[in-house]
Amino acid sequence: MVTYEMTPLNPSRPPFTKGGEQFFPPFIKGGEGGFFVEGPLNPGEKYVTEFMKYSTKDRNIAMVFQSYALYPHMNVSDNIGFGLKMRNNPKEEINRWVKEPAEILGIQSLLDRKPRQLSGGQRQRVPLGRAIVRKPDVFLFDEPLSNLDAKLRVQMRIELKKLHERLKTAVIYVTHDQVEAMTMGDRIVVMKDGVVQQVGTPLDLYYKPANIFVGGFIGSPAMNFLSCKVFQENSKFYAHTGDFRVPLTKEMAGNLEKLSEREFILGIRPEDLYERRPGEDIPGENMIKARVNVVEILGKETLLDLTIKENNMIAVVGSDVKAKAHQEIDLVINLEKIHLFRKETGEAIT
Repeated sequence: MVTYEMTPLNPSRPPFTKGGEQFFPPFIKGGEGGFFVEGPLNPGEKYVTEFMKYSTKDRNIAMVFQSYALYPHMNVSDNIGFGLKMRNNPKEEINRWVKEPAEILGIQSLLDRKPRQLSGGQRQRVPLGRAIVRKPDVFLFDEPLSNLDAKLRVQMRIELKKLHERLKTAVIYVTHDQVEAMTMGDRIVVMKDGVVQQVGTPLDLYYKPANIFVGGFIGSPAMNFLSCKVFQENSKFYAHTGDFRVPLTKEMAGNLEKLSEREFILGIRPEDLYERRPGEDIPGENMIKARVNVVEILGKETLLDLTIKENNMIAVVGSDVKAKAHQEIDLVINLEKIHLFRKETGEAIT
């Protein structure tokens, strides 16, 4: 088992980048936090040991990256067992150990094939098998699905979830894809420029983003953001965008009383907007007039590109929507799910 502490990186020690992409290992190594493994480095030591005291060969971490890193002249069996061979394990044991991950991944019939004879999905399973056969304490996956097409990526996400449930081994999974993070993660660490923005469950990050960056990153389509001014009227707080105003929740109002500034960013998720149904009785402050620019029909849902006077917004509505392009509709806002962020810092007002 691996336990870990994560804190923001020291700004004076920026993360390593290559080709514009930020790599994960410096996050583990750098900054003010620590990374610990269970079990003593030497007999008699305490039960946790600082990760960096181990030599790389003793850390028992199995890594899978976006590059398959397969040896083209070796067959699947030899690629999976290569790490064991480098540790001077007997050939008979290697052949026996290779069969288990091959069966788990469904590639037992491909062990004699070369990488060039495999499909993209089959190739991706080989480095996974090479990682599994080591029986590591933790897996480190760095965008392992980025080379796959969209359909295969969905399939492999499901297979990796099943694999995790079967092996019960900790996984650190690095991705720029918020869908992968939401669907695969038990806990998500959102980072920006090497600094941790928020740590939590997928639903924590979705419903309670810590700041405007997390709010915009989690969820697709992205959250709508509008500049607004907050004012108080008859003991109630309102957010006014210049085009419309919405009442704020009691929790937000309580926190706003402690702040001196009055300019904020209003956040509304597209799925928290919908077209008023005929005959539906909606309070006036929950509803605004919007002009439909574009209607995108996706089958089970429809995306509406909207203009509310000077502001543009996206709404996700049901497939039975009656709105058409260039029409004006009554747009209903779920006021219990709106978000407010401080303009200067981006910090959420909850």
